[in-house]
Amino acid sequence: MSMNDDDVDAVTPAPQPGARPQFQSSIVPKGTIAGRALVAIVAIMTFLASVTTGAVVLVRAAASDWQSEVAREVTIQVRPVSNRDLEADVARAADIARRFPGVADVRVYSKEESARLLEPWLGTGLVIDELPVPRLAVVRIASGATPDFEQLGKLLVEQVSSASLDDHRGFVERMRSMGRAAFLGGLAVLGLVLVATVLSVTFATRGAIATNRTVVEVLHLIGAKNTFIAQHFQRRFLGLGLQGGVIGGGCALALFGLMELASRQFLGTAAGDQFAALFGSFSIGFVGYAAVILQVALIAAVTAVASRRTVNRTLETFE
Repeated sequence: MSMNDDDVDAVTPAPQPGARPQFQSSIVPKGTIAGRALVAIVAIMTFLASVTTGAVVLVRAAASDWQSEVAREVTIQVRPVSNRDLEADVARAADIARRFPGVADVRVYSKEESARLLEPWLGTGLVIDELPVPRLAVVRIASGATPDFEQLGKLLVEQVSSASLDDHRGFVERMRSMGRAAFLGGLAVLGLVLVATVLSVTFATRGAIATNRTVVEVLHLIGAKNTFIAQHFQRRFLGLGLQGGVIGGGCALALFGLMELASRQFLGTAAGDQFAALFGSFSIGFVGYAAVILQVALIAAVTAVASRRTVNRTLETFE
């Protein structure tokens, strides 16, 4: 049975005016070597940025814990002086501190405890009486209290001339400086990662345009707008950025999870106690995990924006 022209028109609808052309394949090719390389680069960059962010969170949390712990204590040091009874001076200094407003408790280190504090440097079997080693007393501050350390120091010097007060201000300031340096270093690393990502996406986008230059030129000549072409590249590279970001961020989160699990397994051992003293539970917590997820989204967004800008600038050269 033959079909006339009217039957053909009935079976094949005429294209509607203003309708967008339908493509059997994407303008941007999928599964290319350049695309896989870009995914690998974004994954590596995201992993490095996430590890840096997690390290910054750990350092800042540890520094904050150290500051809060140190801020609750001050130390009285009583030096041995000839023709003076060291034990009496220590007892007198401790009594002054106990009666001072805002002090919760005073603990005096014995000779044996003072000797053990020096063992890492001077070895065991130390006879402390043969050395001019000062005696220490740890003053614990009451919760919520803010004692006048300057007044306490003056009072100690007036009544016990060989005594001095250390409020650990220098140590606390160093901890604050370390926390700030870690934060600024993390921002610097994140900035470098974003710059490297933008450069990688720019080169990958230009390579994709060069590979499909004929198709892009034909679309451009038949009236396709730059925004229409750029959207295809943007969607493609957004997907690549998300894929690489999820891989890199997921590996970083898995690494921190394994480290936290390992720290719990070694809890109670000498090495575990040392790590716990330095980094607490070795957990980046909710803030760290949220920061890593935000970084994945940020890197994916940067990938898409960099691709769109590169496409728009390249298409301007075709005009």
